[in-house]
Amino acid sequence: MKMVPKMLSPLVKDWAPKAFIISFKLETDPSIIIDRARNALEVYRHQVVVANILDSRRSSVVIITKDSETKLLLSEEEVEKGIEIEEKIVDDLQSRHTAFIHDKN
Repeated sequence: MKMVPKMLSPLVKDWAPKAFIISFKLETDPSIIIDRARNALEVYRHQVVVANILDSRRSSVVIITKDSETKLLLSEEEVEKGIEIEEKIVDDLQSRHTAFIHDKN
C-alpha cells in the first residue's frame, strides 16, 4: 500500500476557500476522538468534522465545529424502523450549511 496525499488542506486553502467543508474522522478509541476531530479543525481550518467510533459508527456520531459538539444517536425504535444514522447526519449538516450560507451573505 502507498500513502496518498491529504487533500483537505489544498481544498480549504486553494480550491474552495469559501466553501462549507466537512471531513470525517473514524477512530477505534473513544477517548481520543474529540481531540483528534478538534485538531483536524484547527489544522485544516474547515467547518465541520463528523466523528465516530468504529464499533458504534452505524448508530452514533458527534458533529464537531469550532464552537460545538452535537451527538446524534439512533434510538432502538429508529433502528427497528430501519432508519440509518446518515439520515440524521444529512439533516444536521443541511441546516448547518444553510446557516453558513446566510452568515456569509
